[in-house]
Amino acid sequence: MFKNMIVYRIAPGWQVDLAQVEEALSKAPFVECGATQEKSVGWVPPRGEAHGPLVESVGGQWVLRFMAESKVLPGSVLARKVKEKAAQIEQQTGRKPGKKETRELKDEAKLDLLPMAFTKQGSMWVWIDREARTLVLDTSSQGRADEVVTLLVESLPGLSVALINTQTSPQAAMAHWLKEQEPPVGFTVDRECELKSASEEKAVVRYARHPLDIEEVQAHIAAGKLPTKLALTWDDRVSFMLTEGLQLKKVAFLDTVFEGTKADDGGFDTDVAIATGELCKLIPDLIEALGGEPESGVAAAAAAASVDGDSAPF
Repeated sequence: MFKNMIVYRIAPGWQVDLAQVEEALSKAPFVECGATQEKSVGWVPPRGEAHGPLVESVGGQWVLRFMAESKVLPGSVLARKVKEKAAQIEQQTGRKPGKKETRELKDEAKLDLLPMAFTKQGSMWVWIDREARTLVLDTSSQGRADEVVTLLVESLPGLSVALINTQTSPQAAMAHWLKEQEPPVGFTVDRECELKSASEEKAVVRYARHPLDIEEVQAHIAAGKLPTKLALTWDDRVSFMLTEGLQLKKVAFLDTVFEGTKADDGGFDTDVAIATGELCKLIPDLIEALGGEPESGVAAAAAAASVDGDSAPF
């Protein structure tokens, strides 16, 4: 649970209860693709139980699960089908299909092939921390995150979010930590990073399982290469890879997190409690290490809306 993280800030003033969220999500449940349907998305019960709730609350933390299914239709197979259809038309009429007709043939071929195509499913954990006003998506793909955020905003009345922004960019901070060998308080630099040149050559240097407190790394930074990824550990409890886009990848909970728990203590509630309990402390510490948040656009918009509302005549 939460192997990757993209974090959003929820605008102030969003007030809904668990029942309202459940009702909203129930209008967009996941249903498998129909015979000629190329893609389907929706919500599934986080516990994996049939007909279970679509949002679960564990220790006040809300957890959802997004599911997507798509038909796998190789381009070469589709092209061959279109070619066959075009050949039939040429044989019957003595002419080759034009561009518009070829596009129509492609649509026809796709409809013919979709019922026979294999399907591919993927799910994503979604965590809402109302007290901290954060929305966390378990993905490293901004495209997939955008898809889920769009569905959430459409489904949940009044929800407005923006990607977490910090005063210091992750790239500038990572470069400072490596150059000065001074990680932020509570964090340690691990043995993996990626440095990329801003020049036209886009030269990349990667270190894996390698100490980073060496002059060679400092020389690369002095030469203009900037970190795009850096492995960190927070409080000897959670390790992760920080990216230049403020994404967290390869999130792993270390042994100290599980001290005092028994081998059979696993299960949905325990997993959620452990993950959210650790991450709700890590996220603000990381934001602070990056200089804190400026007044975000979503907060400013909310404030402006509040002022307009206060000055309205009714």
